[in-house]
Amino acid sequence: RMADTQSDLLVIRPLGAGQEVGRSCIMLEFKGKKIMLDVGIHPGMHGVDALPFTDLVDANEIDILLVSHFHLDHCGALPWFLEKTTFKGRVFMTHATKAIYRWLLSDYIKVSNISTVDMLYTEKDLENSMDKIETVNFHQEMEVNGIKFWCYHAGHVLGAAMFMLEIAGVKILYTGDFSRQEDRHLMAAEIPPIKPDILITEATYGTQIHEKREVREARFTSTVHDIVNRGGRCLIPVFALGRAQELLLILDEYWAQHPDLHDIPIYYASSLAKKCMPVYQTYINAMNDKIRKQIAISNPFHFKHISYLRGIDQFDDIGPSVVMASPGMMQSGLSRQLFESWCTEKRNGVIIAGYCVEGTLAKHLMSEPDEISTSAGGKLARKCSIDYISFSAHSDYEQTSTFIRILKPPHIVLVHGEQNEMSRLKAALIREYEDTKDSNIVIHNPRNTEAVELHFKGEKTVKVVGTLASVKPKNEANVSGILVKKGFNYTLVAPPDLAAYTDLAPCTITQRQTVAFGPPLSVLKYFMKELAGDLEAVMWRGKPAVRVFKAVTIVKDDNHLILEWTGNHVNDMYADAVLGVILQIESNPETFEKTANEAKPTYFPDEDAYPERSEE
Repeated sequence: RMADTQSDLLVIRPLGAGQEVGRSCIMLEFKGKKIMLDVGIHPGMHGVDALPFTDLVDANEIDILLVSHFHLDHCGALPWFLEKTTFKGRVFMTHATKAIYRWLLSDYIKVSNISTVDMLYTEKDLENSMDKIETVNFHQEMEVNGIKFWCYHAGHVLGAAMFMLEIAGVKILYTGDFSRQEDRHLMAAEIPPIKPDILITEATYGTQIHEKREVREARFTSTVHDIVNRGGRCLIPVFALGRAQELLLILDEYWAQHPDLHDIPIYYASSLAKKCMPVYQTYINAMNDKIRKQIAISNPFHFKHISYLRGIDQFDDIGPSVVMASPGMMQSGLSRQLFESWCTEKRNGVIIAGYCVEGTLAKHLMSEPDEISTSAGGKLARKCSIDYISFSAHSDYEQTSTFIRILKPPHIVLVHGEQNEMSRLKAALIREYEDTKDSNIVIHNPRNTEAVELHFKGEKTVKVVGTLASVKPKNEANVSGILVKKGFNYTLVAPPDLAAYTDLAPCTITQRQTVAFGPPLSVLKYFMKELAGDLEAVMWRGKPAVRVFKAVTIVKDDNHLILEWTGNHVNDMYADAVLGVILQIESNPETFEKTANEAKPTYFPDEDAYPERSEE
């Protein structure tokens, strides 16, 4: 299929995260280029049901795949996509994202409580995918097949990136998950200095506004303190990496300030987090100033009051304790096991500290049900306390609105939000900007597989370089040179400057053609004289030859002619004319030979009187 590079139609199609949270996967198509943004899985589903709707695209036509961060709903389907489909493009993510991706997905494979048949990929597939992933630095501009892109810090989690893409002059900013609020270890998302034409942004929290960080932290530590003070166990289900590191910093500091709590253990039940902690220490420079300054004195990720717990078999459950366990949605794994062990005791408590996707146990618990279903299919009474204190590092309404007000993108595409939250956000943004005269923002909130179609004509600009640029052209004057197209950039250059200003170099093409020809050479000379006027006698590889139009050399060899010329549009035309005459003579040699013999070819040179020079 030929790529349509002339169409001004730009298509944005969510294959996942369209009016839902989970399986983020956004397709862009413009000027014959195809880009996939993230390829995640849905936390509330299993097997192929958890995948984005990638069957709507031809994987082998995708140029690049950009992964924003290491959470499963953004990269969880990547090994499957790289190893189980026809995708042959290039994959990019930041260094920290790749370092954690390897361990996070390995842990996902091990703890997934599903049959082998439903597993999307194996550990071997994950290992193979690592070799195909390329890394980029923040602010490093890359270009692949005419697609330019670079990334900015997104906050959210270590290594999270917002990608700016440019295709044929049109700029698209994809935020992924982002947060404009600096926390204890991550910097706030950057404001790009370049205004995008299209902003694709998350709508996770809709019109909600987060608590102030100090208020949220105080409520969190107070709730933990209350649970352990009443003799209970405090379960904090978290993703192994991301918000967990923020909560560990808060708890370790709070325990240090309260000696009365030193006898109560805090466990972080994640061997994965212990493996990945060196990654956090390696990429300190990707964190905020507070962490970078503290590392010079002591490592903030060496916790004094927190112990790592490899599994439930190592847990001595004999009294009050605080346990942070993954996964955060409580669909399986240690967090689910501990909850089912503790939920029937009213002294115990669960603190849900992050965003919960529809269809998961954590989301169900937020409604404080009296009874829950166990992973084995039974029923348990729910008597423990449930508290929701969001530390989710997603943009709220204030952050999103301010972000949009600074960037002023003409088009906004909302993704990664439940239908109601997304609709409320769209309505609020429309109300906010409807009275702003200098703003003409159009907001889209497509469902999964629904295309947003936008038109961008743009102007083609040609850069004149080299000797052509040494003289300022006059108005309406023609400028002649070689037009070189690379991606969507055009350069006009004089032929002698080609090697200096482009990756190209001038070359000469010699063309040669052999045709059958029976009549003597004198007949040919006669009609070539009629065609071209003066002929030039030359030697060609030791044989007498005739040059026609000072361009096409003809030599007779037995019963055929050899034509040779330097290829260009003028010489090719001359060669076609010569060849036409030769074919006419050969079609009726007796008639043409008689015509030539009746003439007096006194103007023909003696066939033996050729100059010494020859053409090789």
